[in-house]
Amino acid sequence: MVQPIAPAALDDVEHRITLSIEEVASLLGLGRTAAYEAARRGQIPSRRLGRRVIVPVPALLAWLGAEKVSGV
Repeated sequence: MVQPIAPAALDDVEHRITLSIEEVASLLGLGRTAAYEAARRGQIPSRRLGRRVIVPVPALLAWLGAEKVSGV
């Protein structure tokens, strides 16, 4: 199985709509299991799409307090 290449920084995800839990785990410095557990508990903003768990980038950036401010 091919492992997805995780974004190196938040600047790399601004053009994306969603991220996988594995990508979010890498960005946050968490293990895969801890990230899934945090998403299950509602601590990481996420949505279930069938069996997949995805993280909307705008919700993640807002949760981190890293929303891009236009005009700055």
